[in-house]
Amino acid sequence: MVLHDMELIKVKGGSLTTSMINALSKAMTTILKIGQTIGSVIRRTITNSYCIG
Repeated sequence: MVLHDMELIKVKGGSLTTSMINALSKAMTTILKIGQTIGSVIRRTITNSYCIG
């Protein structure tokens, strides 16, 4: 299938790109890891169980 210049001008892309989805996925992963870390710190503080080594 060959598209001519006028047809190529009319082509529109989607609103979500792979890069955007990938960036959102990494952002969510980072937020979840930060939440897990904060939760671990709170739990260790409450239970006074620290890993020294």
